[in-house]
Amino acid sequence: MKKKVLSLLLSTAMVASLAACASETPADTTEPTQTAGDATQTENAGETAAVEDFNLETLNIVVDGTLTATVESGQKEFEEQWEAAVAEKLGHPVDLVINQLDHSDYAGTVSRLLTTGEVGDGSYPDALIMSATMLRQYQTTGLLWDMADAYANAEFQSRITLPTINENMKDKEGHLYGFAPTYGNGCVTYIKKSWLDAVGMKAEDIKTFDDYYAMLKAFTENDPDGNGSAGTYGVIAAGYGKLDEAPYINYMPEFWQGAYPSFYQKDGVWVDGFQEQATIDALARLAQGVADGVIDPDTEEAGTKQAREKFFSNDQTTSEGVFTYWAGTWLRTLTTNMEKQEVDNDLGDDRLVQLAPIQEIKDTWGGYLNREAPVWVITDDQDGNSAREQAIFDALLETMLDGDKVQTLWTYGAEDVHWSTHAEEFTTNADDPEKKKDYSYEEGEFHLKQSPNDPNSVWKKNHLDSVLVIAPLTNGFVDNDALVQAGNKFFTENCVDAPAAASCDTLTENEAALVEEKTTLMKQAIAGEITPEEAIAQYQADFGDIAQQILDELNAQ
Repeated sequence: MKKKVLSLLLSTAMVASLAACASETPADTTEPTQTAGDATQTENAGETAAVEDFNLETLNIVVDGTLTATVESGQKEFEEQWEAAVAEKLGHPVDLVINQLDHSDYAGTVSRLLTTGEVGDGSYPDALIMSATMLRQYQTTGLLWDMADAYANAEFQSRITLPTINENMKDKEGHLYGFAPTYGNGCVTYIKKSWLDAVGMKAEDIKTFDDYYAMLKAFTENDPDGNGSAGTYGVIAAGYGKLDEAPYINYMPEFWQGAYPSFYQKDGVWVDGFQEQATIDALARLAQGVADGVIDPDTEEAGTKQAREKFFSNDQTTSEGVFTYWAGTWLRTLTTNMEKQEVDNDLGDDRLVQLAPIQEIKDTWGGYLNREAPVWVITDDQDGNSAREQAIFDALLETMLDGDKVQTLWTYGAEDVHWSTHAEEFTTNADDPEKKKDYSYEEGEFHLKQSPNDPNSVWKKNHLDSVLVIAPLTNGFVDNDALVQAGNKFFTENCVDAPAAASCDTLTENEAALVEEKTTLMKQAIAGEITPEEAIAQYQADFGDIAQQILDELNAQ
């Protein structure tokens, strides 16, 4: 994208909102060059524009930690195989450049990136991964391409089994600024079985918040690790509430229960959930949990990585018994990491128990919340035609769901690096008789291999979850890991869709300031510096008028 175009786009009101989110500065960079060919005509989003045949030579993408084939674990081979497969499909080579940002502050870094136009390899991004909340923030700025026509005409349409995922993301004019290759997934509450056994409890008996809280107190006070000293906590999370990313409450659902601290629809009417009594009650429960010491104090500032690592650490004297995190694949990932840390090895794959939603969650929502799906977006260069953008869609998103070679790369990673169909035998933890496990596969049998960066663990997936994808693989490649299957089954049986994300001009302009205010007040109330009632009153004093304007716009749509 040319600097003069970027400068024009960033002269809009979105600059203030993006700058407020930024927290990291990417490296100094230069800009890419691309070429175009003969002109034709097409129609996009109801407007006729000149379109040229575009020779896409380089594809610059920005991703977060959901692409697990990192630089240290086979990303080079993934890139090479993607380039070969896509060249075969398109008839010309495309150089894939992956810029992988830190997962814990991805939204803030992206805001900086889109404000400055800089990314690590020296190119403005062609496509990025965004959460549903980020999409809502950026889709009215002019930075993103409307891919509605490209999506409608995609080859993979004939194989889509979950069409509503993307149809529901269209705005009222039918524009589609993000593409979701999977449904969203959500979080479930995991409990260490050894800790339940130590305090004489069973997960099936934890049915209400009082039951849940009694379990947290037992974990905190009754020496569940058996070392004869204090230091354990009931629960840890990646923040009390992630107020910048829907569904906001999913890391501590039992405490938030029926609260939803953002704008959402209730009985067909948009409301500001942060001002509701349910949020006051949730803040009071969280404050009590901190005061009683059942919530690990690191929760206040913990990112996802820190929270995960504390939970499965082999230093159980400063660990926790409960951790709410993503369903499905993460049941295997957390269990494997506990195995690596030599935590509860005698329990094998039964180390963790999944807690059914407590009654208070069922009464309000019906179950754990299935978040709106993360999306891929394509940047719009505003040059008057969609040649470049359509070429990006064809190379990246059309092939991502081809059902075969490219989709397999996105799902499992690189062939003979992350997975294989060749006869193979290998052993993990060969030097530890208690943890040693042998694997044997016949020629032609699909299987996952040892992780490139850890020969003592087996690879899980790359970016797409084969269970969540909207258009399944057609080559029969299926990972039959029993824990992954059990995790996905448990979640689908105990989840409901989260409220739809709100979107209007005033919300977009004030999103960052609202999140900062609510997060500050939430932390102050939970720390006991102010009461929950005072927190909501302060929010109303500072943002009441803006919140009402947002509600008026939403309810007028």
